[in-house]
Amino acid sequence: MAEISDVFFVDGMRTPFGRAGEKGMYFNTRSDDLAVKATIGLMERNPDVPADRIDDVAIAATSQTGDQGLTLGRSVAILAGLPQSVPGFAIDRMCAGAMTSVTTMAGSIGVGMYDLALAGGVEHMGRHPIGSNADPNPRFVAEKMVDPGALNMGVTAERIFDRYPHLTKERSDRFGMLSQHKAQAAYDAGKFQSDLVPVAIKDADGAWGLATEDEGRRPQTTMEDLAALKTPFRPHGRVTAGTSSPLTDGATMSLLAGGSAVKELGLAPKMRMVSFAFAGVQPEIMGIGPIPSTEKALRKAGLTIDDIGLFELNEAFAIQVISLLDHFGIADDDPRVNQWGGAIALGHPLAASGVRLMIQLAAQFAERPDVRYGLTAMCVGLGQGGSVIWENPHYDGKKRK
Repeated sequence: MAEISDVFFVDGMRTPFGRAGEKGMYFNTRSDDLAVKATIGLMERNPDVPADRIDDVAIAATSQTGDQGLTLGRSVAILAGLPQSVPGFAIDRMCAGAMTSVTTMAGSIGVGMYDLALAGGVEHMGRHPIGSNADPNPRFVAEKMVDPGALNMGVTAERIFDRYPHLTKERSDRFGMLSQHKAQAAYDAGKFQSDLVPVAIKDADGAWGLATEDEGRRPQTTMEDLAALKTPFRPHGRVTAGTSSPLTDGATMSLLAGGSAVKELGLAPKMRMVSFAFAGVQPEIMGIGPIPSTEKALRKAGLTIDDIGLFELNEAFAIQVISLLDHFGIADDDPRVNQWGGAIALGHPLAASGVRLMIQLAAQFAERPDVRYGLTAMCVGLGQGGSVIWENPHYDGKKRK
């Protein structure tokens, strides 16, 4: 008989993230091959998990076309050498694709239908820019359901500034600069490297190389640099390239398990899922989406924001993260928030990013037995937010000195 089960994040790995476009390191690498590398790396690091016991593989992509089409979960599973008895499927919730892969598999594990599952995402924005293969229904604009600017994420970010004048450009610039500095400090301290799967790459001249770290970082960023940048989404605007996540290529993969599989296989999970929620907001101001989704997830968990000891918030735009922190009364530079930097420095390969947040939170949990709960949250295109609350299995109840 199937039984209701806890859901555990056993492990997660990702490719290094590359700059999108012809000068990016993955321009000559197929999208599905990035997902294959992440899958192989994860399975090799978890040899106690029999591949034929994986119940399903969910892989998200926002632009499901070309080398990002063909039911990625199934095709990547075959290409990664999983037994042909392992099924798979593709999923799309724009930026929250991988997050939705995880929560969808978590639902199947939670009701006892699955024991083990792989969940992740991939985005090759160099080959498939956001919206490049889409044909939005003309009724959206003709019937004034959605403002045309709602499909331009930078425009939606500018509108957060319009709505909340006390969230200034200077605050946003400082947040963007600190993301770069924190990411480099984390690299220097070796925080990311163990969870990265090296990827063989080929440049325009046909020379082979190895991708081993995130390509888009700018650790020398200063406030003066950011003040001088153009505002591409509006004349005299407040959103710049320095306070936005860059266009990025990359893949992520996670291994999830139910309680009985953890026990049977002797696994050591890195996190336990407590709750998750998604919410909708006006598409024109999609960046505030994680506020209602986080409130929903907290309600489902019976927790308050004060119970959250670590935050991994996707930095689609600095202003979007600041709006959430401001709503909950958290300082822009609170040490619990994105302590190793975020997407502004590391990149945001749309559908892959949710699992990057989880990988980083899991690594921080291992260092912080004094922290019981953590949050991964992100805004989502077309006016949505996604939030997942996790519990630290290393929690010992002792306060940090």
